[in-house]
Amino acid sequence: MIRILLVWFFLIAPLTAQPAIAEQLESQANELIDTALQSDLSWSILESLTTEIGPRLAGTRSEARARDWAVEKLTSLGFSNVHVETFTMTGWERGSISIEVGEPYSQPLIGTALGKSIGTPIGGINAPVVRFADYSALIAAKEGSLVGKIAFIDGSMVRTQDGSGYRLAGPRRWQGAYEAAKRGAVALLVRSVGTDKDNRSPHTGGTSYGDDAPRIPAAALSNPDADQLARLVTLKPDLTIHFTQTSRILPEVQSGNVIAEITGSKFPDEIILLGAHLDSWDNSTGAQDDGSGVAIVTAAAKIIMDYGQPERTIRIVLFGAEEPGLLGARAYLKARESDLNQIMMVTESDFGAGKVWRMDTGVAKSDEPKADRIQAVLARLGVTKGLRTANGGPDVSVLFEAGVPAITLKQNGWKYFDIHHTPNDTLDKVDPSDLRQNTAVYAGYAWMVANIKGGFNSSKKTK
Repeated sequence: MIRILLVWFFLIAPLTAQPAIAEQLESQANELIDTALQSDLSWSILESLTTEIGPRLAGTRSEARARDWAVEKLTSLGFSNVHVETFTMTGWERGSISIEVGEPYSQPLIGTALGKSIGTPIGGINAPVVRFADYSALIAAKEGSLVGKIAFIDGSMVRTQDGSGYRLAGPRRWQGAYEAAKRGAVALLVRSVGTDKDNRSPHTGGTSYGDDAPRIPAAALSNPDADQLARLVTLKPDLTIHFTQTSRILPEVQSGNVIAEITGSKFPDEIILLGAHLDSWDNSTGAQDDGSGVAIVTAAAKIIMDYGQPERTIRIVLFGAEEPGLLGARAYLKARESDLNQIMMVTESDFGAGKVWRMDTGVAKSDEPKADRIQAVLARLGVTKGLRTANGGPDVSVLFEAGVPAITLKQNGWKYFDIHHTPNDTLDKVDPSDLRQNTAVYAGYAWMVANIKGGFNSSKKTK
């Protein structure tokens, strides 16, 4: 009988003890959540960044000042291994813009240059405008049909909670200049990729060119001005526009990623990466995009550091030059291609400060139950179980594609694209209570991922 009891103790007891360990971890996460919900640290960080630095265009002195600010802030908060990893990139300058409607309806329209766009020739461009109801209508146009004309891509953006409307509307901005140039256009105007209707605040954002088509100047009209142009073209199909833009490509400049850590107690070489991007467009202080993300991941990690040392290393990466095309993320990946297996999980905050409402996963199927248990703890904060298709966020998606596990903490984007990439992206648009909820989610989440038994594997076959 004693022998049977001993066998039961050694074989069965470990199985019954494991939930107790998990419950302890969940209890610790809840304590961190409670602390974060009472903390204004993330607001203090966001206020400091947007007030002291302001706009942070990639590759400029302003972005360099932001890196200096980040190093000082992270060091003063007590993080270890605080440093900058620099890389080079092509610079860009916005310049000035003028969009004037010709006779008989002479009037100015409000627009802004798209990122990486070239300028117009000296004296500007005077040409008839051709309206396309949406991006697909432009794609349907024959090559050569726009020779000597300005293409105007119209079409509204659908407001959604998860931001999916952006993916549908975005191609006109991302690829419109290239496609219009292939068809002979001398310039491109697009309706801003944004959901606001009341403000004459155009949304900027990057565009791209191809090697098999000329580079043409590209700009975005505010939504009310796009409405106006659509009405004018209806009145006069051969309407002309005089378009002048002085944006220009600059020689090679420097950007960089700012990195800081909480060193793990048991597995210091296993990394839990919390990302955000430090740069913004030059037309605003970037409070939502992505000052909020910088504040959220930094404050969450600081709250963890004050609570206790995690078993795995928690690494903050404030990426540079996200807006021109994930340049900091690609530089980070290139520097670590040989040791990506050390990165256990990536997650990024880059969707403003709306409350986190869903947790999507990009982990191996065998690890999904562990991820679901983390989500169950976060449910008290309104976080629901999400999709199995997470990539972690814009910058860290390049790491996910290389085989690193990812979890996306999905924020409410219902109002995000009202001010996205506009001068209205300022501190007053951020709700402090929502910012605290985000910080609490990240603090509880990061602690559990950094301490959970066995870690995670990626859902990507390349891992």
